Amino acid sequence: MRIVVVGSGGREHAICDTLAEEGHQVVAAPGNPGIAARAEVTTEPVETLDADLFIVGPEAPLVDGLADRLRAEGKLVFGPGRDGAMLEGSKHFMKQVAAEAGLPTAAFAAFEEKAAAFRYLESLAPPYVVKTDGLAAGKGVLVTEDLEEAKADVVAKLSGSAFGDAGRRVIIEEGMVGPEVSLLAVVDGRRAVALRPAADHKRLLDGDRGPNTGGMGAYSPVPFFGADLEARAMAEIVEPAVARLVEMGIDYRGVLYAGLMLTSAGPKLVEFNVRFGDPEAQVVLPALGAGLGEFLAQAAEGDMGEPPAIRHAAAATVVMAAPGYPEAPRTGGVISGVDTAALRGVKVFHAGTRRGPSGELLVAGGRVLSVTGFAEQMEDALARAYSAISTIHFEGAQYRSDIGARVLSAPRPPQKA
Repeated sequence: MRIVVVGSGGREHAICDTLAEEGHQVVAAPGNPGIAARAEVTTEPVETLDADLFIVGPEAPLVDGLADRLRAEGKLVFGPGRDGAMLEGSKHFMKQVAAEAGLPTAAFAAFEEKAAAFRYLESLAPPYVVKTDGLAAGKGVLVTEDLEEAKADVVAKLSGSAFGDAGRRVIIEEGMVGPEVSLLAVVDGRRAVALRPAADHKRLLDGDRGPNTGGMGAYSPVPFFGADLEARAMAEIVEPAVARLVEMGIDYRGVLYAGLMLTSAGPKLVEFNVRFGDPEAQVVLPALGAGLGEFLAQAAEGDMGEPPAIRHAAAATVVMAAPGYPEAPRTGGVISGVDTAALRGVKVFHAGTRRGPSGELLVAGGRVLSVTGFAEQMEDALARAYSAISTIHFEGAQYRSDIGARVLSAPRPPQKA
């Protein structure tokens, strides 16, 4: 098939690389330097392109209605229309759908005025959870034990100083306790099929310290999220959500990503996203055997079969981020060593890179590279990723040294200064 993949990040690189390995003719719009090594890249408007299948990677164009515009032209699209994409475009809408579907999730309230928000915060026990209503690239969530910090975050978001208009309504939730798991389900409008779960590391620093980010690493499978818990999450969260969307007249065809908290009472929904996770895509998709393109095309057509089998027993990715990320990433630094890092069992996915005037690879975003190792054992997958990272250099590079530590007996190498 000729497949157009919309986007330019690490998730889209993983999608393009997986599809190219299957022999599809892949076009990325606009793509990145890593994608350009495996696929055609173009800056032409997506609506002007022709393909057998369009896959919309990021959330922003989905919320903007790109899938609707493409479908109106008779094109086959994997990605929800604007109505379904509002599950990520508005956390308030997502929580309303969750309540209507009876999904297990945290109690919440929405606020546009700080006094009422303060009163609600004061009624809760810590931890306090404050979220932007709109899109914030995965960085619009504060989780804190400090009431005053939560109040200050409310003020920053409602004023627009933190996230602009995306934060002028905040969602405040009761805190939930437990490990988090990402469950990515492919939906064909009426049925959902789960891909292999992954665990993401959101905090910037080792030991889950520092600010929230778009994700500093991930691994798959998740030993503490077995088949029984996956089946329960599908039956109690994902499938009722899809059924509710059908009742609402929303024809959802794409990924429904359920961020889950494994509480003492069982899996609970933290949030829904409407695209492959990043960096979860980097450990879930390349670990699949052949057949991803056909599977996603079937879902887009409304009648999917079963997902491809697993070919890599374990996968782990470590994100290398720019200095200053996430608050104020500094770009422009020269990156070296990427070519030599692609060792056996390793893939380096570009997330925020560009070519300089002389062809040099430069830092161009907050999350720069996603270095992914594959093996039969998780320890070996992580060892391969960290070994590859040791060969890559750019000034001020940040990465966590404890990705996957929860499921390992041995500590990882120390983080570079």
